[in-house]
Amino acid sequence: MGLKCGIIGITNIGKTTIFNCISNTRAESSNFAFSASKSNIGMINVPDIRLQKINSIIESDTVTPATVDIVDIPGLTKGSSKGEGIGNKFLGDIQQCDALIHVVRCFDDDQLPHIEGSVNPVRDLEIVDLELQIKDLEMVDRRIERTEKVARSGDKDAKKALEILKVYKAHFEDFKSARTVDLSDDDKNFIDDLLLLSDKPVIYVCNVDEDSAVNGNAYADQVREAFKEDKPEVLVIAGKLESDIAELDDEDDRAEFLSDAGLNEPGVHKMIQSAYHLLNLQSFFTAGKKEVRAWTIRKGMSAPQAAGVIHSDLERGFIRAEVMNFDDFYSLGSEQAVKDAGKLRVEGKNYVVQEGDLLHIRFNV
Repeated sequence: MGLKCGIIGITNIGKTTIFNCISNTRAESSNFAFSASKSNIGMINVPDIRLQKINSIIESDTVTPATVDIVDIPGLTKGSSKGEGIGNKFLGDIQQCDALIHVVRCFDDDQLPHIEGSVNPVRDLEIVDLELQIKDLEMVDRRIERTEKVARSGDKDAKKALEILKVYKAHFEDFKSARTVDLSDDDKNFIDDLLLLSDKPVIYVCNVDEDSAVNGNAYADQVREAFKEDKPEVLVIAGKLESDIAELDDEDDRAEFLSDAGLNEPGVHKMIQSAYHLLNLQSFFTAGKKEVRAWTIRKGMSAPQAAGVIHSDLERGFIRAEVMNFDDFYSLGSEQAVKDAGKLRVEGKNYVVQEGDLLHIRFNV
C-alpha cells in the first residue's frame, strides 16, 4: 500500500543496526557521526504465526507475509532544522513517513562516542523533538502569512484555518509536539496537507546492551519515567544482539541464541507488529495451493477495497467475497469443515473486512 514507517533518532544511537535486523536491505553502519549521505529504504515482513498455521493445512507452494516500507533516516542533532550536521534535507524524508520509530541510545560503549559527550536518552529525545517542532513552526508561520491575506478578504474557511494555525503556533512555542494539541479531528483537517513532522504517531525504542535485553536498564527506566503521563508505547531492544542473531541462517541457531538471551522472540518482531498497528493497519489472508499470503489494508476498508489491494481488476469487477474467520478455519481444519459448520459467509460490497479474515474474491471483468 506504499505505507512508510521511518526510524529516527540522534546520530550514533544504533538506528541502522536495528534497520538491518528487520529490513530486506542491508545498510552500512558506522561509528562516525553524520557518515550517512542518504536515507536507507527497505521493506519489512510483518511476523504473523497465522500464516504458517494456515499453510500447515493448505500446504501451498509459497508463503508470503504482509509488508511495510521502512526508512532509516540518518541521525539528527541540535540545529538539524537549521542545516547543522547533515542539514535539514532528511527532515523532508520524515515528512513522507506515515509513522515513526524513535530510537534512543540506552547503552554505554567507549568505542561509539556520543555526539553530546554522554549517554542521556531523555535529553536525546528532547533534542530530536525540538528539531521537529522548530521545522513545524516554520511551516506554520509560512502558512499563517499566506492565510492572513486570504482571511482579510472575508473568506470564512481561511479565518477558521488561521485560528487553528495560531493554536499550533502557540503549541510549538511552548515546546510541545503537534500530536498533543487539543483540537478536534475536524479542526485538524484544515492543515492536514502540511504533514507536520511532530504530528506523526510514534513508538519509542530503547536500544540497550545485551545484558539488558529482557528487563531494560536504568537508561530505559529514565525514558519510561519521562513518558509516565503520555504513556506512548516504549519498547526495549538489544539492537546489536538482535543484529547478530538476524545474521544466522539456521532457524534453530537463532532460537538457541534468543533463548540464551532470555527472549522468547526477537524484540524487533514486537516493534514491527507495534508499528503495523500504529499505522492503523490490519491483515487479511488469501490461501490456495500456489500461495498463502497476508495482505495489508487499513482498518475499516470494504471488501472491494481489500480486493483492489490484490489487483485493481478484482475491485473493478467485484461481485462478492466468501469469508472465513482464521480461528474457525484453523480449529476446524479445512474450508469444507467450515462450510459444514455453517461458518463460511458470503459478503457483498458493503462488508468491512476484519482482522484475520480469509477471503476468496468472486469477480467479473
